[in-house]
Amino acid sequence: MDPCPFVRVTVGNLALKIPVASKPARTVVHPSSSPCFCKIKLNNLPVQTAVVPCLPPETQTLDANTGLGVTAATFHLSKSDLDRVASKSIFSGKLCLKIAIYTGRRGTTCGVNSGRLLGRVSVPLDLAGTQAKASVFHNGWVSVGKGVKGAGAQITQFHLTVKAEPDPRFVFQFDGEPECSPQVFQIQGNIRQPVFTCKFSFRNTGDRTQRSRSSQSDQIGSRSWLSSFGSERERPGRERKGWSITVHDLSGSPVAAASMVTPFVASPGSDRVSRSNPGCWLILRPGDGTWQPWGRLEAWRERGGADGLGYRFELIPDTNGGMSAGGIVLAESTLRLNKGGKFVLDLGSNSGSGNKAPVVPNSPACSPKSSGDFGYGLWPYCLYRGFVMSARVEGEGRCSKPTVEVSVQHVTCTEDAAAYVALAAAVDLCMDACRLFSQRLRKELCQPSDLLG
Repeated sequence: MDPCPFVRVTVGNLALKIPVASKPARTVVHPSSSPCFCKIKLNNLPVQTAVVPCLPPETQTLDANTGLGVTAATFHLSKSDLDRVASKSIFSGKLCLKIAIYTGRRGTTCGVNSGRLLGRVSVPLDLAGTQAKASVFHNGWVSVGKGVKGAGAQITQFHLTVKAEPDPRFVFQFDGEPECSPQVFQIQGNIRQPVFTCKFSFRNTGDRTQRSRSSQSDQIGSRSWLSSFGSERERPGRERKGWSITVHDLSGSPVAAASMVTPFVASPGSDRVSRSNPGCWLILRPGDGTWQPWGRLEAWRERGGADGLGYRFELIPDTNGGMSAGGIVLAESTLRLNKGGKFVLDLGSNSGSGNKAPVVPNSPACSPKSSGDFGYGLWPYCLYRGFVMSARVEGEGRCSKPTVEVSVQHVTCTEDAAAYVALAAAVDLCMDACRLFSQRLRKELCQPSDLLG
């Protein structure tokens, strides 16, 4: 099945040139000596904020030291978003990217924005055809605001690059909550096609093995070093442990798994999982007759006006059978526990994790089942870059059927897609694992001994 069309709009290469007055006032601080930032808005999508470097007025071109190649904001538009924009443009004109540029520090003081507005920039966007071909809407300097008194005819100039490019994605949706062992469908427009089944179970923490309904999965045993990625905390009644979810393809073969290797334990004197003592999941892929660790997800409950689910996701490098548990952080953020939200791996985006893409191969040296049925990547040499995946989950106490989007460039075989599905299931289950221990979990998440107690 074909992927769903998406378009990625990026704004980058920001810079500001502010002319200097020949006789500057003694009491005025020139804007270039204070930080500058801008707020970037596209349609009804969330506003993004980025720092704008100030350059000497004589600067003509940008280089790596002056902001060239830096992405300030990224907006993702689905086909339905594009259709909605196209229908509105008939009555309200072209879609415009709007940027407000400020000098001063970001934030508010007593409810009032602390920055001083320098000027505004509006870039019209015609997204027709961008689902198939990249388009650059602006690349260069533009005048903003008014001229500086005493600086002749010079005015403030703002540099930016705005472009749109195709970003097709595979979209998957759980047919039920992960703890209910649902099917997973691939979505393409109005077409839904089953591609995976999930099996939720409790891992026997004594022998550290993965249990599954499939006899084939029993052939893929977990190594004894699985416990080295977690801890051996055992506190009956004050922990949630042993959860596991295995993703199977339609033939019943296991193609990915998520296993809770560090229990979610209430901190001493409280009924919550703290950041200093998070629970941990391993995301596993099959290889060489066993489960191979691919990623590690830590989660905890953040305090605040509205409690949040804090998380950190690390990619575990392929050590060719080594025992190293070191990882590369790809995302660290918070989701609102009452409303849920989107878990995002977006490398190089101001709205995502904000981390630069590490040079790490996306796929193993070989596809374990030679299943190149998704076959849109540059496997085995493609890298993690740009948008990788997102998973939308509901808040605690709500029925959650996660929707997963995965960039085509990061899916080269069934195991790739299944790993992201397993990660999405683990994120969703963290919502329950981080619930206050004064609250009882649904029966599917309770071990038989807990129900008897």
